[in-house]
Amino acid sequence: MECPSLRTCPFFNNKMKDMPATAELMKKRYCLGDNTECARFMVASRLGKEKVPIDLFPGQTDRAMEILMKS
Repeated sequence: MECPSLRTCPFFNNKMKDMPATAELMKKRYCLGDNTECARFMVASRLGKEKVPIDLFPGQTDRAMEILMKS
């Protein structure tokens, strides 16, 4: 299932625009499959999109857990 935030995700639209091959690999893993493994999705779904740090990478689940535990 495609992540509902994929088309507007600031991570991919801003941070990854100069790395299209890497972005595509990450999208396949985190955005087009089980997006519950995406650190950005984890924070957004529990705290809201406004609480997702712009520099949070999809694979940084440890950092996402720290953010969630502080809330």
